[in-house]
Parts: sequence; C-alpha cells; structure tokens
Amino acid sequence: MTTTDHALATGSPFPLGATVTEQGVNFAVVSEDASQLYLCLFDNEGKEQAPLPFLHKHRGIWHMEVLGLTEGQHYGLRADGAFQPKQQQMFNLKKLLIDPYAKDLSDKLVWHPDQAAMTQDGQANLTDSAYCVPKSIVRTPVSSPERPARVRVSPSSRALYELHVKGFSQNLPIADALKGTYLGVISAPGIEHLKSLQITTIQLMPCFSFMTERHLHVLKLNNYWGYNPVSFFAPEPSYAQHDAVVEFQQMVDGLRQAGFEVILDVVYNHTAESELDQSSVSFRGLDNARYYRHQDDQYLNFTGCGNCIDTFSPSSIRLICDSMRYWVNVMGVDGFRFDLGVDMGRTHHDFTPNAPLLQAILQDPVLSNTCLVMEPWDIGPNGYQVGQFPKGFFECNDQYRDTIRRFWRGDKGAVPEFATRFMGSRDYFHKGQKSALHSVNYITYHDGYTMRDLVSYHQRHNQANMEDNRDGHGDNISQNFGAEGETDDANIQAQRLNQQLCFMATLLLSQGTPHILGGDELSHSQQGNNNAYCQDNSLTWLNWQTSHARTELQSTIATLMTLRKRYPILANLHLDDDPLYQHTNADHIEWFNEQGTPMTGQDWSDKNRHYLSLTLTSADLSARFWIVFYNTDTPIAASIPTDHKSLTPLYNTPSMAIENNQLKCAYRGVFIGQID
Repeated sequence: MTTTDHALATGSPFPLGATVTEQGVNFAVVSEDASQLYLCLFDNEGKEQAPLPFLHKHRGIWHMEVLGLTEGQHYGLRADGAFQPKQQQMFNLKKLLIDPYAKDLSDKLVWHPDQAAMTQDGQANLTDSAYCVPKSIVRTPVSSPERPARVRVSPSSRALYELHVKGFSQNLPIADALKGTYLGVISAPGIEHLKSLQITTIQLMPCFSFMTERHLHVLKLNNYWGYNPVSFFAPEPSYAQHDAVVEFQQMVDGLRQAGFEVILDVVYNHTAESELDQSSVSFRGLDNARYYRHQDDQYLNFTGCGNCIDTFSPSSIRLICDSMRYWVNVMGVDGFRFDLGVDMGRTHHDFTPNAPLLQAILQDPVLSNTCLVMEPWDIGPNGYQVGQFPKGFFECNDQYRDTIRRFWRGDKGAVPEFATRFMGSRDYFHKGQKSALHSVNYITYHDGYTMRDLVSYHQRHNQANMEDNRDGHGDNISQNFGAEGETDDANIQAQRLNQQLCFMATLLLSQGTPHILGGDELSHSQQGNNNAYCQDNSLTWLNWQTSHARTELQSTIATLMTLRKRYPILANLHLDDDPLYQHTNADHIEWFNEQGTPMTGQDWSDKNRHYLSLTLTSADLSARFWIVFYNTDTPIAASIPTDHKSLTPLYNTPSMAIENNQLKCAYRGVFIGQID
C-alpha cells in the first residue's frame, strides 16, 4: 500500500454513497454492526493507499468527507468487527467491499474463491481480495433536462415486450461494435422492428451489474439472463461500448423518442454473494446480519439463490427505494418488473400486502407514479401470492399461462376456466377491488419455452446447461404435433404456426395487460431448452432472418395491438356486476355456443366442448365484437349470433372464414369481427 495524507472532515450521513462536494467527496455507508469501517482509495495505477478510518457514526451510518478528492476517484471499503458465522457476523478486513451505493464500477465482477470471507472449514479467509474485486467509482450521473419526456401509456393499451439487451441486438444487421449493446437496441433496425409491432412498453431484462455464479464458472458457462446482481445502482458494463451509465441513458432516451415506455426487470430479492461461504464483496462484508434474512443461525433461502435480502430491515428498505428513485430520476426508466416479488412483501419472513417496503413504494410520490409489475411468488413459505398484492402493482398471472396452454392443447373440460382467464382472472383479481388490467397475461416468459418451442417439444432439452437435463420445468403443457423438435414435414410446420397464431391472438384479445416474450414474433427457437439462463450464444440470440412464420406473427401482433388501442373494451370490460365500475355505464358480454344461441349450464359443463364465442358490446353501443375460439381440428360451421345485421371480419387465423352467413372452422383457430 502507498501512503498519502488526506484532510478529513465530519461530513454528513446523507446522502448515502459517495457524493462530490465543494471541498472533496462525502462518503456515507451503512454498517450497523461493524466496530470500524475503512475507506480504501486507489491511485491512477490501481495501487491501494493506506486505509482511512471513518471517524463518525450516526444511527448505523459511517460518514466523513475527504477533502481534495474529485469525480472519478476509485475506492473500496473494508469493515472490521466480529467474525462469527453462526451469529451472521462476517467481518473480515482482508475483503475489499463494493459500496452498495456506487453508481459505477471499474470492471465486471468475476467470481474468484479469494472473494470468500471464510474458508471451507469455517475459518476466516486471510487472503486479500482487492485484486479480484472491482473498485467503486466516485461518479455523479445526471439526467439531461433535454432528454425526451416520459411516454404516458393508456393502461388499456399497454402491452409489455420482454427484451434482453444482448439477445435482441447481437444478430441485428448493424455495425459489429453495436451488437449486444445498449446502443444496439436503439439502432435503426431495432427501433423499426419494435415500432412495427405496435406494442407500448419495453420490459428490459436485468441491467444491474451482475456476476456469473460459482457453479457456472466451474462449468465454463456464463450467467446470460442477469438475475444475479452485484449492485443495485451500477449498470451492467458488458452491454456498453465505453460507458455503461451514459449508454444506458441513451438507450432509454432512444426508446422514449420512439414512443415507448421503458420498465426495468430488477432483482432486489438476493445478490450474487450467494451462500455464506461464497463471495463477500459488498453487503455480506458490511452488514451481513442486517441485509440478509436468517433464522436459527441459518440463512433463509427463499430465492433458491443462496441468500435473500431482508426487505423488512430499514436499511434494505431505504436501499431499495433509493435505488428505484435513482433508476427513475437519473437513468430514466418508467417503471419496474420485480423478480420474485413476494420477498419484497415479507416482514418477519411471512408475506403481507401491508409490508413496509410495499407501502413505502406506494406512498412515494415518484415511485407510485411508475409502472410496477410483480412476479408474485418466491420459494419460501406462503410464497404463492397471485392477486394478493396491494393496488398499484400489476401481477404476472401464471394461472392465465397454464390455462391458455391447456385449452389450446385440447384438454378436456378446459372451456370454463379458459373463459375465466380470458375475462381477466377475476377470481384472483377480484371484482370491486381491482381491474382486469392488474393481471399481466402471458403464455411465454424468459424462464421457459419460447412460443415456437411450446408447439415443437414435448420434453425439455436442457443438456447444454450441463445439469443432466434436470433443471427447468418438467411439465410445460406443450404439444409437438407429432414430431419432437425441428421437422421438414410441411403439415406439422403449418400446424405449429397456426398454434402460435392462436396463442398470440388469444393473448391480445384477453382482458388484462398482455406480455410478449421478445423473439416470439420471430418464431425464435431455443431448441427445446426451457431454462436458457446460462446460454450466451446463438441458442438465445434472436435470429432476424425473414420467414413466413415471422411475417404472420408480426402481422397478428400489429393488427390486434391496433384494435386494442382503438377499442379499450378489448382490454378492460366494465361489467354491470363489478362495484369497481358502479359510477360508469356498463359494457355487456354474452356467451354463445356453435349454434349461435346463449351458452346453457349444460354447455358450460360439457367436458368435450371445444368451441366458445362471445359478444362484447360497449356501454355507448358504439362498438360490438364477436370473438370465437375453437381448439380442435374437426371442421365445423358455427352460426353467427342471430341479432346481427352485418359482420366485418377484423382478424382471423387461417382456418376461419365467413361463408354463407356462417363461420366455417376448418380446424382450430381464432376469429374476431365487428357487428354492425
């Protein structure tokens, strides 16, 4: 270490992190249980200077101002205190620690055994880790006053498009330097494609700086999805050409300029430090007992990732809310999708919609005005909470996913529940309490089959993950139409494309908020891998070749998104028996069988039923639609409801056609027409 004298001042406990002042830099770091905290500065050659002890501690926050320091200073932290793993005390002066509030890091964190605070036999690991831990950088990112304004999306027109920065842009026809980057997303071909779909909202997969897990490092695989965060502030550097902070902001600005709302998939439920004997690079070394959930001297692993953030801890609540405000106010996002969101609603380890973190978000004047999407489960006790989050949160609806898959597979007795899911899952998002828009409907997500694989594979094919094909969901409610995987059989190919069109049309005609997995519009395949989190290669990078399937799917999405935007009734029907809308005039719905007469109790209870249709009529009678679903391949002729005057087809899958005042269904399909 080199020795350099620095003048110190008391400084301030707020704001947390490193803040440039008129005289230098103020540092404020939470570490309630440490006996001493040290600031470690690094010179231009990367050499560590003699550590500076923090001289002041206020309510668990160590703080001081170091005079003469400037923007761009590299630094780290070291914390002294008890090393008692059974009591969750993991202090070890040999471990350099990343400031939890650092806005930028010198490098991408790569797992190394020397990052561990303890050895495999439970003793303190006395190897210094500074050489294998990125340095925090004093940085003050700002939001330009000239950046595009936030795009205001009508709730009834909102449609989410899940986009992986690298996977989306790696194979685009753009300059090599832009491939796989933030700026590649907003290249001309990228923007042109996104605009062609008529979707409203880009849901970015994780962009927090993340690390590849130890077991993947051993297998020489990479964490591709990014659900293993190192920092809640610093953006992922591997997606940038030069400057991750600036280029992330430019990506958001470019998407906004193109008319999109932008939300970010965030992981606040665990960190890359994983199990107790793995990396100690930030939270663990600073305040392990405060940041992570534990009970009876053991970590509580409600995430399946080795640790979980104690979101009932005041320091964690402050950290997460500060992080969210930073990504909104400075980085520019319009909202968040929360991975394993039940952890955010836990108090003393059990879930409640009144949890302090959830309420803190909803009362915040900035955060409450953003788009907030919950993944409403984790693997802890009472970990399944679909429909139970407070108003203000959208929720991913796996009940919708499974039911729609079963219906189109042709499962017996699927029609009644299909109708419930199609109508916004009001058994979960109850009438009088929440609108159907709270239900985020999806058929595919990043963690599972792509839509093409859903119709091409009966079994998962995850051998490339090197876990003996044991990982990923075993029951995918899929259908391969007679051949496993790719086939040259033109008939099977046609059936698979038709099934994809039926899925996409159902999704975009359903009550609620639709979610589209990026790549499904291209008919992208992962060769049957339904857990491609570690496949950073052509398996997951989108293929942009033109194909008949791509043309048909993109046209379906654009056509039906245009209808959703024009007619809000297709997304959020105001029913006369729903107290939530008692102040408005009610829309009207009626269900019909294939004879064109209203569905009877016997019709609903018929387990062999494959046909269902309905009419939607707006309260002001300005719009009336007839929607039809038929999920088997035996040809039928369905009667149009008898009180129609004329019917204008608006969209249909290939099997559907109006002939002689009937709807001819040659095989499974979807139809929507406007009744005049």
